[in-house]
Parts: sequence; structure tokens; C-alpha cells
Amino acid sequence: MMMELTTEQLMLVALVGLMLLLAVHFLWRPIRWIFIIAFNSLLGLLILWATNFVGAFVGFSLPLNLFTALLIGFLGIPGLILVTALKYWLLM
Repeated sequence: MMMELTTEQLMLVALVGLMLLLAVHFLWRPIRWIFIIAFNSLLGLLILWATNFVGAFVGFSLPLNLFTALLIGFLGIPGLILVTALKYWLLM
């Protein structure tokens, strides 16, 4: 058995749908930035893991934490060089 909607109910559904579309439209940029930050952090973590895996054969390792993962994720290879330089500069 199907229930028919009245004109007021259809207008309410249309209004709620429009409000949801507007909310998604205005929140898309901040949500997109959150995904970009998460992806870059994961990429930095993978680069750190690979560096520590290869560096284990020669006694080299870098700290694996959120700060270094974010830094390497955003800066890439220059970030890896920066973290390595900071590690040796702080130990001297």
C-alpha cells in the first residue's frame, strides 16, 4: 500500500533536500582539506616506514610520529632531508 504525499509534504522534502545540497556545497572545501591532510600524512608515514626499513641495513632510522609524517607528507623529499638534518643537528 502506497501513501500519497500532500503538497506541503512535498515542499518540505524539497526544502530539506535543498538545504542538504547547500550544506554539502559549503562544507565541501573544508572536508576536502581534511582528506588531503589525511592522505599526505599517510604518504609521509609510508615514506618514513620505507626509509627506516632500508636504513635498518646501515643503522639509520628516523622518528616515526605524527609531526614527521605530516612534514614529510607535505614537503616530500625535501621534508625527508629536513627531518634527517634536524635529527643530526639536534644530536650534535
